[in-house]
Amino acid sequence: MIIGIGSDHAGFEYKERIKQLLRELGHQARDFGANGSAPPVDYPLFIRPVALAVARGEVERGIVLGGSGNGEAIVSNRVPGIRCALCWNQESARLARQHNDANVISLGARLIPVELALEIVTIWLDTPFEGGRHLRRIQEIDAP
Repeated sequence: MIIGIGSDHAGFEYKERIKQLLRELGHQARDFGANGSAPPVDYPLFIRPVALAVARGEVERGIVLGGSGNGEAIVSNRVPGIRCALCWNQESARLARQHNDANVISLGARLIPVELALEIVTIWLDTPFEGGRHLRRIQEIDAP
């Protein structure tokens, strides 16, 4: 799977660790930046391109990171066709895929340990969408 990944300065170190994990799991990472933990950068400049790439089908899923992950989720969800879930534990990652078919996840590097972030990514990648009643709800989200 090709995964788009982007972060601001606060999420840079986690982004690098997640890219390594993706390679170990046999996925390809397309890095949209940022390219370091300093100087501070404006996260929309690195997050929106990830969401747009997912929406256009250039990558299959996206991972966005920042200090809290909140702003990154907001930016991502402004792009039509994106279902970005802010994940903070294993269950939130599992349900993001199972019930919401999240095609992007957002992680807060200042709020969770890197080991947990890696576990969240693995669960999110491995969990299938359940469909059924959840598909109807996603269709309602996407309705004009």
